[in-house]
Amino acid sequence: MTATRAVLSVRDLEVDFDGTPAVRGVSFSLARGEVLGLVGESGSGKSATALAMLGLLPANAAVRGSVRLGRTELVGASDTALTAVRGQRIGMVFQDPLSAFTPVYRIGDQIAEAVRAHQDVSRDRARARAVELLDLVGIPEPDLRAQAFPHEFSGGMRQRAMIAMAMANDPDVLLADEPTTALDVTIQAQILDVLRTAQRETGAALVLVSHDLGVIAGTADQVAVMYAGRIVETGTASEVFGRPAMPYTMGLIGAVPRLDGGDGALVPIPGSPPAAGRTGPGCAFAPRCPMAQEPCTQAVPALRPSARDAGDHLAACVRAGEIVEKGLEVLDVYPVPEIPRAPERTTGETVLAVTGLVKTFPVLKGTVFKRRVGTVHAVDGIDLAIRAGETLALVGESGSGKSTTLFELLHLARPEDGDIELFGKATATLTKAGRRELRSQVQIVFQDPMASLDPRMPVGDIIAEPLRAQGADRASAARRVPELLDQVGLDRAAAERFPHEFSGGQRQRIGIARALSVRPKLLVLDEPVSALDVSVQAGVLNLLRRLKSELGLAYLFVSHDLSVVRHIADRVSVVYLGRTVEAGAVRDVFERPRHPYTQALLSAVPLPDPERERERQRGRILLAGDPPSPTRRYEGCRFRGRCPVYARLDPDQRERCETQAPEPTAHAADHVASCHFPTVREVL
Repeated sequence: MTATRAVLSVRDLEVDFDGTPAVRGVSFSLARGEVLGLVGESGSGKSATALAMLGLLPANAAVRGSVRLGRTELVGASDTALTAVRGQRIGMVFQDPLSAFTPVYRIGDQIAEAVRAHQDVSRDRARARAVELLDLVGIPEPDLRAQAFPHEFSGGMRQRAMIAMAMANDPDVLLADEPTTALDVTIQAQILDVLRTAQRETGAALVLVSHDLGVIAGTADQVAVMYAGRIVETGTASEVFGRPAMPYTMGLIGAVPRLDGGDGALVPIPGSPPAAGRTGPGCAFAPRCPMAQEPCTQAVPALRPSARDAGDHLAACVRAGEIVEKGLEVLDVYPVPEIPRAPERTTGETVLAVTGLVKTFPVLKGTVFKRRVGTVHAVDGIDLAIRAGETLALVGESGSGKSTTLFELLHLARPEDGDIELFGKATATLTKAGRRELRSQVQIVFQDPMASLDPRMPVGDIIAEPLRAQGADRASAARRVPELLDQVGLDRAAAERFPHEFSGGQRQRIGIARALSVRPKLLVLDEPVSALDVSVQAGVLNLLRRLKSELGLAYLFVSHDLSVVRHIADRVSVVYLGRTVEAGAVRDVFERPRHPYTQALLSAVPLPDPERERERQRGRILLAGDPPSPTRRYEGCRFRGRCPVYARLDPDQRERCETQAPEPTAHAADHVASCHFPTVREVL
């Protein structure tokens, strides 16, 4: 792109925090209407780059280089000059809208304030503009919602309101810093659609920061891959995803489980990203790169065309030309571990059987004298069945009752309603001794590995703790620790170290080792890879598949990431508002979903393939609004308020959905769906 066309031009941008480099020589330019995706692992400098453009970094940050917005230089500009730019010529969409909004002011007033800060309009006109913007981003009853406070909005609605504020003054550039990170996949699809609307209405250039390669593939025109503070590959989305020329980019793409992919092993990138400021004289990726040679360690490679006819496709790799010339693929570069194939399953022992599970929580009011004013119906009819050696995935949006179901199972007590059987024993009739015996057969791996490990205990003691709780003597427990560390791929010397000395992926391996210590038959995995970078996630998923094959374990795997579920699970159970709506073999449910909720979930999952992802966007099912409140009991089908099938029915058919709760109906040998009007729709 020529400099005369660029609305935003960044040249040799550098950011240091207390003298430690975080961004090192980043350069790119954007024209109006163009989308740049910044992608990379945590700590690669993506967010620091975006915040440096607006002067939003803390006082200990030193920024050098050039950021030009049209003809205006932003690096070194005064606070007065930057205040005139923020919100008017550059709009910012933050990752956490709850902390970005002021909690004591109404949403409409805050958007109106952004309008009046840069436009000479009356208070009434600014408020009217705020309502217009809320309507434009798809918030229902915008005039009423404008009077609400931030805490009264759901996460998706807050992010919509943040986008409305960012586009209030028709900016030249929109910066979106991980705008979909903490959102469910259905809400993520809505927010990405709103971002496209905002860009279309304002004609702005968009800088989209994300760790999600699928989001970048479906949104970005240009992609810049960052590692250790530098851009290591850049080009069009089709070039970077279709013909990557940098081993790091190849590893990232190969590490992503795909909704349309097979069940082979994922590509784990060995090692961890370097700590800030500790990159050495050569290529920062060289210690992790399977193609590294001596020249890689001697000088930092510059961004150069990956081939003679590469155009603007640049890669910072001395072997990029070889990769392109030989047409090397991910599996040609990275060694992928062989995972033993699990033995063919036959109808065997039922490890877990759950029927009609119900769990409610009281809604209390008052401080000194509390009184019950309502009920949260967290779980309201969940059915599950897991056989030995099988992985069952439990999926659904936040608030659907997944985690509550897990804790009810692990409580090993009489459920509020329904039945739970573990290894043929009903938990309602367990004695204290029976409960103690079952505890060793069922173990859990938590979502946040750091929070689940005692920071004051060495790893060896953490792993041995369940054994000690089961009555094992200290010596026998200590003998088991090295074996467990071997099983999860950690060095035996790790037993003497503390949790803070390990990376996130290593800490999760420690959590898995602890769970395996008592030789359980069923592992309950609560979002075990959601807090990990994609490159680390691949290694943990490969480990879980290997352990299942070698030890014959059964898994109950809770996840919001359907691509991960496709890769690891044998069967899947989809829950909505506390009730199972579809269940069956993963292949059947994913390739021929019957329930409209399952279809919407699957259609919202992005693919790391620009051509396929943009083709799928045309048929994407965008659900209206957020899930309804679990504090109400719903007559009939509880999904009908968001159901695209219900919206097309005639009045007589709608009455059936409104008055009768659908019962599970078999559509194949092991595929059931609870819908009055099931349809088959291919969404992959």
